[in-house]
Amino acid sequence: MPVRLDRRELLSGLAVAPLLGRSGPARAAPSGAFAHGVASGDPAADSVVLWTRVSVPVLRVDVRWEVADREDFSRPVAAGTLVTGPDRDHTVKVVVAGLEPGRRYCYRFHAAGETSPTGWTRTLPRGRLESLGIALASCSNHPFGFFNAYAAIAEDPEVAFVLHLGDYIYEYGPDGYGGRVGAGIGRVPSPPHEIVSLADYRRRHAQYKADAGSRAMHAAHPLIAIWDDHESANNPWMGGAENHQPDTEGDWHDRRAASLQAYYEWMPIREPGPGGSPAAYWRHFEFGDLASLVTLETRHTGRSRQIEYDDHPAALTSAAAAAAFRREVLGAPDRAMLAPELETFVAASLADSVRAGRPWRLLGNQIPMARVHVPPLDGELPGWSADASDPTSDHRARLAALGRFDLPIYLDTWDGYPAARERLYARCREVGATDLLVLTGDSHSFWTNALRDGAGRPMGLEIGTAGITSPGDFEAFGPEGAARMDELLMRHNDEVLWTDNRHQGYVRLVLGRAAARVDVVAVDRIDVPRYRTRLLHREQIVRRDEVLEFTG
Repeated sequence: MPVRLDRRELLSGLAVAPLLGRSGPARAAPSGAFAHGVASGDPAADSVVLWTRVSVPVLRVDVRWEVADREDFSRPVAAGTLVTGPDRDHTVKVVVAGLEPGRRYCYRFHAAGETSPTGWTRTLPRGRLESLGIALASCSNHPFGFFNAYAAIAEDPEVAFVLHLGDYIYEYGPDGYGGRVGAGIGRVPSPPHEIVSLADYRRRHAQYKADAGSRAMHAAHPLIAIWDDHESANNPWMGGAENHQPDTEGDWHDRRAASLQAYYEWMPIREPGPGGSPAAYWRHFEFGDLASLVTLETRHTGRSRQIEYDDHPAALTSAAAAAAFRREVLGAPDRAMLAPELETFVAASLADSVRAGRPWRLLGNQIPMARVHVPPLDGELPGWSADASDPTSDHRARLAALGRFDLPIYLDTWDGYPAARERLYARCREVGATDLLVLTGDSHSFWTNALRDGAGRPMGLEIGTAGITSPGDFEAFGPEGAARMDELLMRHNDEVLWTDNRHQGYVRLVLGRAAARVDVVAVDRIDVPRYRTRLLHREQIVRRDEVLEFTG
């Protein structure tokens, strides 16, 4: 992310070098008609989406599905038959309606003489609800390792729903981000090049779905999913993307359309309504009288092009120039993050939640919302080297330049769109929703943040989850340097209460009537499909005078 502090450049071949040559026994690729497992998602109180893919060498295939409320399917609830084929890459998706609220169901598919694994799903509850468990996941990069955190989520008894906050797949080829690691552990991207066409995106989704941890998680819990950038290409905006070169990769809008078509085919989500745009993908999920979850779309429907430090070198010459850059360039009032219709949808959904008296208002948000600026770094990082042979020296120097002038660490997050963040906060404040619980992915770090608007008034809290496999942005600095960066970020930024960029895993959020628990769950390794989990960090959330607080 220029000055050019790009996490893909920083980490490729550096932070993860110790994994090379440590390839454990790889799991055999799944086979048979249901090689990609089963999945469910996009739940409502009376319906849910069921998904699978039929991998058979025929043009068209009949698929029968069934739902029951007992694992032996002795009490069927619903059933049907449909046909799939190459027009949707032999994927199968059905919206099962007429279900009971707050119920758990099992389901399976039959095709080509085979029966799929059994999956479990559930509908949204109505009425009184005492507690709710949600797993937060993000940034599952196949070459960087096995999806062990997904497998852990599958086994977590407190999880009812999984919220995937984006970067479900990555677009890079073997020579891109994570490629060297993937070669060392037998996880080379398929197809073996950066994905651009519809066929490319379909193959990449198929590879990710075939991972054993992915199949386990999808079979165990219903998914609520939002995309971030890598489902299409790194850092997109309305007119293009940082990782899209029109001269060699064609029209951006064609590539984006291909990526979204594959996403809808391969994910358990509802199709757009008649005349609806596939890009306009946002939802309001109501969990009885306990919580509302409003999901955002921050890449394809409203976003202005992100600012790059390389295009504004004067910003790094003095404190006055940096302040002017923050005020006049980053702070330009016409810079947008959300589509106007999405801003209206968010406000209306939160107003409904306030009127209903639900104690929790969650925002499913792709990118960090808290203010996170680079701290002063000169002399702060252990083992600092100006030696050109040190592969991290340029990145340390660039970080240090930002730290001298208190500039944001990244500009594709909400820090790069402060006016849009204030507009969102203002809309929330207008409807009485100043107690947001923002759930965030993207950054490859765990976070607990306290959110405030430009006037310093509390707006709620933010919980960030690290990557399922994607490495932290400072791993290249070594264990001491990465830990020191966490300490410096907490010390320098008032909104950052705790952070960790050194582990992969997920967050378990358990909501109660009066308080919530945040469990940061780390996996000890991802280079082989064997792992252990540990509780890395725990927080309690309480409400004091209508303000949400972490209590540790």
